[in-house]
Amino acid sequence: MERQEKLFKDLASPTLKHWESADDIFHERPEAASDVVIEMGWGRLLFAHTFADNTTLAKRIADEKEGKRDVGFYIRDPHVVLSLLPHQLFLDPSHTYRKWLAADLPGPDQQGYEIRDIALTGDVEGMNRIFAAHKMMPMDSDYLLSPELHPGIFHRVAVDRRTGEVLGTASGVDHVQIFNDPEQGSSFWCLAVSPQAAYPGIGRELLLDLAREFRARGRRFMDLSVMYDNEEAIALYERLGFVRVPVFCVKRKNSFNEPLYMVPKQKEDLNPYASIIVNEARRRGIGVEVLDAEYGYFTLAFGGRSVVCRESLTELTSAIAMSRCDDKRVTARLLAGAGLPTPEQIEASHEEEAYAFLAKHQRVVVKPAKGEQGAGISVDVRTAGDLKEAMLSARKICDTVLVEKLVTGSDLRVIVIDFKVVAAAIRKPPMVVGTGKHTIRQLIEKQSRRRTAATGGESHIPLDSETTRCVELAGHTMEELLPEGISLHVRKTANLHTGGTIHDVTDSLSDAIGRASVQAARALDIPVVGLDFITPDVTGNTFVVIEANERPGLANHEPQPTAERFVDMLFPGTASEPTRFHPWRAME
Repeated sequence: MERQEKLFKDLASPTLKHWESADDIFHERPEAASDVVIEMGWGRLLFAHTFADNTTLAKRIADEKEGKRDVGFYIRDPHVVLSLLPHQLFLDPSHTYRKWLAADLPGPDQQGYEIRDIALTGDVEGMNRIFAAHKMMPMDSDYLLSPELHPGIFHRVAVDRRTGEVLGTASGVDHVQIFNDPEQGSSFWCLAVSPQAAYPGIGRELLLDLAREFRARGRRFMDLSVMYDNEEAIALYERLGFVRVPVFCVKRKNSFNEPLYMVPKQKEDLNPYASIIVNEARRRGIGVEVLDAEYGYFTLAFGGRSVVCRESLTELTSAIAMSRCDDKRVTARLLAGAGLPTPEQIEASHEEEAYAFLAKHQRVVVKPAKGEQGAGISVDVRTAGDLKEAMLSARKICDTVLVEKLVTGSDLRVIVIDFKVVAAAIRKPPMVVGTGKHTIRQLIEKQSRRRTAATGGESHIPLDSETTRCVELAGHTMEELLPEGISLHVRKTANLHTGGTIHDVTDSLSDAIGRASVQAARALDIPVVGLDFITPDVTGNTFVVIEANERPGLANHEPQPTAERFVDMLFPGTASEPTRFHPWRAME
């Protein structure tokens, strides 16, 4: 208790060094012995307990640069600081947790990846992709890779040893190096793990990596700040021995922080696909009326015009266009008629026809003629027994079952809004990575929990007959221990709702696929559509179109501006600036 009480004493000392951002470069200011401010890449971190008076502190927090997100930490008198600038500042709804570093810490357990300091521009790009997925403030690459970066600030990444992909990131601050902290403390910031990561425990290892770093430096504790409702993170911290301490954060009111201090007029509980559109509309001053939160219905109104939406499906999509996408037989015929390549397909009215089709092609896809979210689809069916079971599964979704020639390649989703390509992403089937300690069933359960948490409950891996079939097709059983480092795709479909992951390739998309996407949207006469392609190379000219989704999930493609372009289409007068597209993206 005595140690914690010391936290609230004034730690200003004539030996303090002052480091502050100025054109992203730190400058030593020996004449200023207090008021410690450091640049973190996403904004400034203000050590409030080093400020001599609350008025100066409040003004410095309010003096936030455009596009940044400053944090005033270790606020001793939050009620006083807020009273000085009540219209500009707010009390962050976060808890502070502390880990005393005297006790031994677990050793590294990094399977399939390594943790290191950032070193490359690609590291920063990978970090920012993860931050965007979590709706966090991006980092400034010039700052992070600058030789002027203070040695007391650590930015680390977890990197896949096979691919070099950034899987997670975290930052830490050594208070002694920064301002000669008499409490010998440190702090931990910006923990984020890719929602697509297949390896378990990345967040835990990043946290422990910096804790070990600070312990080796002789630091007595490591503090961190976490949102009060982040139950998963709080549970992790408490398992690792962190305890909650009475320390507060104050931030500036801005558009990025708005969800933290603005209380909705009503409890909405919209899913991510509706929320992304509603939030963009509200940002522009467009009126929103939620009609049915559970099913994603809402009305947008502006300037005498109103549009009813169900997520990305609007009144602008005609019943005819919707029915064309709803029935996969019709979709295939229309696209083929427009000259687009589609896989050979039959309607399995009689089992004999289906078996003959399988004998002809050896590997097939079985799916219901109507349905969504990957329900009832079986991919890479090779035997008569599996074909029969796959057709029974498909008939649970729709009486009409289609059998289609399997085309190998990447599963590509392209979003077309107002007949312009806005986003493209490769969708990969769910994969687990062996630890040598867990069965495949246990690995699936762990990965499914991570996918559910990362997608707000929208994605999970079903433990059903299709998953069992795919595992057995790969030569394994569900109760088998998967050797360490071995990767296994546990389903063939790449649908997000059955555990698939999404990887943005918008900037790599070939002109051929871009033009085909616009052509397909024109053929279906639909203003908003998600088109599914199979292609060996997103930069090439070889592909087939397999399906069209009349209500694509725009939230799956962040940070591409899907919601912005959607609202531009509905209310073009609210667009902040003209939208620019590559020629094929605006093709008429």
